[in-house]
Amino acid sequence: MRRQRGVRESLGSIVLGFELIILFLGTLVAWGLHAAPAAQVITGGAVLIALSIVGILTLRYRVGAAIGFAVQVLAVVAGLWVTMMFVVGAIFLGIWIYAMYQAGRIEAHSAGQNAGAAAQQRNETENQ
Repeated sequence: MRRQRGVRESLGSIVLGFELIILFLGTLVAWGLHAAPAAQVITGGAVLIALSIVGILTLRYRVGAAIGFAVQVLAVVAGLWVTMMFVVGAIFLGIWIYAMYQAGRIEAHSAGQNAGAAAQQRNETENQ
């Protein structure tokens, strides 16, 4: 039986998963434009992609969200080499912040509902 994934983990993995594709394509663009020496471009792209994968795998913990945020910031910084990455990175940063904020709200609301249902069930059991 698979474990239940939280909303933060689900939304975060979706954002980072799509960003993996963008980071790969951005690496190819930087390489094709000769934005930096090829070894630096490939290494930088590989590090960002590896960080994204580590972020996806650790999203169930707080460190996963921090790694995901770091990937977003580094994607914006990649705009120093490929100017369009300022825009793309900023868009993904906004999506990341919104997804993490909404996931927190949804999980807090669900926790409140679950606590209320458990209390109601306890009261019914005691009244019988």
